[in-house]
Amino acid sequence: MTSSVRPLVAGNWKMNGLAASLAEARRVRDALSKSGPADVMICPPATLIAELAREAANSPLLIGAQDCHAAASGAHTGDISAEMLKDAGARAVIVGHSERRSDHGERSSDVRRKAEAVHRAGLTAIVCIGETAGERRAELTLSVVGRQLAASLPDAANAGNTVIAYEPVWAIGTGLTPTAADVAAVHKFLRGALVARFGGTGGAMRILYGGSVKPDNARELMAVPDVNGALVGGASLKANDFLGIIAAYGA
Repeated sequence: MTSSVRPLVAGNWKMNGLAASLAEARRVRDALSKSGPADVMICPPATLIAELAREAANSPLLIGAQDCHAAASGAHTGDISAEMLKDAGARAVIVGHSERRSDHGERSSDVRRKAEAVHRAGLTAIVCIGETAGERRAELTLSVVGRQLAASLPDAANAGNTVIAYEPVWAIGTGLTPTAADVAAVHKFLRGALVARFGGTGGAMRILYGGSVKPDNARELMAVPDVNGALVGGASLKANDFLGIIAAYGA
């Protein structure tokens, strides 16, 4: 069902990157082929979106954002709306990352509202879910990610406007990675849940894996059934590492 799903490799720079960091993004841009086997995206900090979008124009490199407010505008000092991100050149917005859930207390209901805002702006929502180390030890992984998935996705989600990113919290930035079998079990479960709720479009939604993805493990992870790409953290900050992960698809 998912063999024809075009992969996406997205880099999340998190709170990293100054203007000088755009040189790394340019190296990625210049290495990509328009006929490459995977879509490639960089999600820089908001301060760099507009400039990077200009530099990526007419290239295969897509630009995304890392978060947004649920409202289109208003008295929300320091926040940025999805419409503003679109105006700056973003094509997608990450919502519900575990660091937002933990550092800012975001609940799945908050994530859902943000995903709805992303859709309202005509952008793609990259919706993140994942279990903690304690939840995995308690064998609660599937119940946790199933609950997050159900509560975080808007009813209007489809393969064109929504991407799922499974990121086990305990693997993010730790160097720890689930086995291919562990990843396969979660992604199979997520695919089943998406098809049960959304039908055919659920079978075509991209499900990314994230959590300590590196050039030396990308090929094995990206070959797992129902893994349709990667959401990459620290390894996306250096062009050589990010391109090494993209190379898992022969790009």
